[in-house]
Amino acid sequence: MDTEQRVKKVVAKQLKVNENDIKPGSEFVKDLGADSIQSIELVALFEEEFDIEMDEQAALAAKTVGGAVTFIKKVIEDNGGKTQ
Repeated sequence: MDTEQRVKKVVAKQLKVNENDIKPGSEFVKDLGADSIQSIELVALFEEEFDIEMDEQAALAAKTVGGAVTFIKKVIEDNGGKTQ
């Protein structure tokens, strides 16, 4: 499963939306209905899913699913490719 699929899986479960409705351009708040608490919870869930630590403010700056995927890939790359 690639990074985008894993992100979509986490988002679908947390926000209770159909995984097929989640696109790279989907905005967490506007399109998927995330509130501020859910956005923070998503950051924590992404950290758990990918076994990484992210700067919360920088992670929250990613407003779209595709933005989150790009951000997570960069964090993994910066950590020397360490993932689960």
